[in-house]
Amino acid sequence: MTKRTAYDVIIAPVITEKATLSSEHNQVIFKVNRQATKTEIKSAVESLFKVKVKSVNTIVRKGKKRAFRGIVALLSDTKRAVITLEDGHSIDVTTGL
Repeated sequence: MTKRTAYDVIIAPVITEKATLSSEHNQVIFKVNRQATKTEIKSAVESLFKVKVKSVNTIVRKGKKRAFRGIVALLSDTKRAVITLEDGHSIDVTTGL
Protein backbone atom coordinates (compact mmCIF):
# COMPACT_ATOMS: atom_id res chain seq x y z
CA MET A 1 0.00 0.00 0.00
CA THR A 2 1.41 3.37 -0.99
CA LYS A 3 1.23 6.44 1.22
CA ARG A 4 -0.96 9.18 -0.26
CA THR A 5 -0.14 12.84 0.33
CA ALA A 6 -2.79 15.43 1.14
CA TYR A 7 -2.71 16.61 -2.48
CA ASP A 8 -3.34 13.03 -3.69
CA VAL A 9 -6.38 12.68 -1.40
CA ILE A 10 -8.15 15.99 -2.15
CA ILE A 11 -8.75 16.39 -5.89
CA ALA A 12 -10.95 19.49 -6.19
CA PRO A 13 -13.67 21.45 -4.42
CA VAL A 14 -17.23 20.96 -5.63
CA ILE A 15 -18.72 24.30 -6.59
CA THR A 16 -22.43 23.79 -7.20
CA GLU A 17 -25.57 25.44 -5.92
CA LYS A 18 -26.10 22.69 -3.37
CA ALA A 19 -22.49 22.90 -2.17
CA THR A 20 -22.80 26.66 -1.79
CA LEU A 21 -25.97 26.27 0.28
CA SER A 22 -24.24 23.72 2.54
CA SER A 23 -21.52 26.28 3.31
CA GLU A 24 -24.12 28.10 5.43
CA HIS A 25 -24.12 25.03 7.71
CA ASN A 26 -20.29 25.11 8.03
CA GLN A 27 -19.83 22.32 5.44
CA VAL A 28 -17.52 22.04 2.44
CA ILE A 29 -17.69 19.43 -0.34
CA PHE A 30 -14.61 18.04 -2.11
CA LYS A 31 -13.97 15.48 -4.84
CA VAL A 32 -11.59 12.96 -3.31
CA ASN A 33 -9.55 9.93 -4.33
CA ARG A 34 -11.70 6.78 -4.68
CA GLN A 35 -9.45 4.78 -2.32
CA ALA A 36 -9.17 7.51 0.35
CA THR A 37 -10.57 6.70 3.80
CA LYS A 38 -12.41 9.12 6.07
CA THR A 39 -9.41 9.47 8.39
CA GLU A 40 -7.11 10.24 5.44
CA ILE A 41 -9.58 12.85 4.17
CA LYS A 42 -9.86 14.44 7.62
CA SER A 43 -6.10 14.70 8.10
CA ALA A 44 -5.61 16.02 4.54
CA VAL A 45 -8.18 18.81 5.00
CA GLU A 46 -6.78 19.74 8.43
CA SER A 47 -3.20 19.92 7.12
CA LEU A 48 -3.97 21.77 3.87
CA PHE A 49 -6.41 24.37 5.19
CA LYS A 50 -5.32 24.62 8.88
CA VAL A 51 -8.87 24.04 10.18
CA LYS A 52 -10.49 21.67 12.69
CA VAL A 53 -12.81 19.04 11.14
CA LYS A 54 -15.85 17.86 13.10
CA SER A 55 -16.97 15.02 10.78
CA VAL A 56 -16.49 13.52 7.32
CA ASN A 57 -19.28 11.90 5.27
CA THR A 58 -18.50 10.26 1.93
CA ILE A 59 -20.62 9.64 -1.16
CA VAL A 60 -19.74 7.47 -4.17
CA ARG A 61 -21.46 8.98 -7.18
CA LYS A 62 -22.00 6.38 -9.90
CA GLY A 63 -20.91 7.23 -13.45
CA LYS A 64 -23.51 8.12 -16.05
CA LYS A 65 -23.92 6.75 -19.57
CA ARG A 66 -23.16 9.31 -22.25
CA ALA A 67 -23.61 9.00 -26.02
CA PHE A 68 -21.59 10.99 -28.52
CA ARG A 69 -22.02 10.35 -32.26
CA GLY A 70 -23.50 6.93 -31.67
CA ILE A 71 -20.76 5.77 -29.30
CA VAL A 72 -22.01 5.01 -25.79
CA ALA A 73 -19.53 5.53 -22.97
CA LEU A 74 -19.77 5.07 -19.23
CA LEU A 75 -18.26 7.88 -17.17
CA SER A 76 -16.18 6.84 -14.19
CA ASP A 77 -17.51 6.84 -10.64
CA THR A 78 -16.46 9.72 -8.40
CA LYS A 79 -16.17 9.96 -4.64
CA ARG A 80 -17.16 13.11 -2.79
CA ALA A 81 -16.59 14.05 0.83
CA VAL A 82 -18.86 16.35 2.83
CA ILE A 83 -16.63 17.97 5.46
CA THR A 84 -18.31 19.50 8.51
CA LEU A 85 -16.05 22.04 10.21
CA GLU A 86 -15.94 22.99 13.88
CA ASP A 87 -17.56 26.29 14.89
CA GLY A 88 -15.34 29.28 14.16
CA HIS A 89 -13.49 27.58 11.26
CA SER A 90 -14.13 28.20 7.57
CA ILE A 91 -12.64 27.40 4.17
CA ASP A 92 -12.86 29.72 1.17
CA VAL A 93 -12.88 27.30 -1.79
CA THR A 94 -12.86 30.11 -4.37
CA THR A 95 -9.15 30.78 -3.68
CA GLY A 96 -6.42 28.37 -4.75
CA LEU A 97 -3.99 26.50 -2.55
